Amino acid sequence: MKWVLATRNKGKVNEFQRLADELGGGIAWLSLDDVQFLEEVEESGSTLAENARIKSWAVFKKVGLPVLSDDSGLFVDSLNGAPGVRSARYAGVGVTDEMNNKKLGKDLEGVEDRWAHFSVVLCAVHEGKEMLFEGRVDGRIATEVVGSSGFGYDPLFIPNGFDRTFAEISNEEKDALSHRRRAMEQFIRWKKNFF
Repeated sequence: MKWVLATRNKGKVNEFQRLADELGGGIAWLSLDDVQFLEEVEESGSTLAENARIKSWAVFKKVGLPVLSDDSGLFVDSLNGAPGVRSARYAGVGVTDEMNNKKLGKDLEGVEDRWAHFSVVLCAVHEGKEMLFEGRVDGRIATEVVGSSGFGYDPLFIPNGFDRTFAEISNEEKDALSHRRRAMEQFIRWKKNFF
């Protein structure tokens, strides 16, 4: 079954495909580029759930296919939850992952409390109905950027139980414990029951 994943990020599409394949979801993901969805959807919500809903409904209304969107964020305890819902735009609009990571490193200079968590909310829209699914993984922020795989804040985030960042561990290790995995498990269970 084909679903649109509301992203242009190839790394995210690959991650969702790996998770769906492993969990037996029977899904082939199409990116926004695959369905020629050219609009930029403004993520104007104040929560991850609001942003996920905004994206899913905008894409569903345009393409009419089942849509799954996600909004995720890195929440750092000592920064009062920042970057949070603004994780992708932490260093400004149109910035790179590297720029966001650099700003986070600078904001945490000299800070000992580096506890943080990744959260994600998935919004599935199918046949005009929606469902939300949430996932979370706890960890801490490294003192320097390490690793070359993954995307976003992966080179700074060390999940609990590890001494390496998400960007250093294998895809299999990351997929087994990530916030997206936890949300995807709920989505796949719902999808199997729904269909």
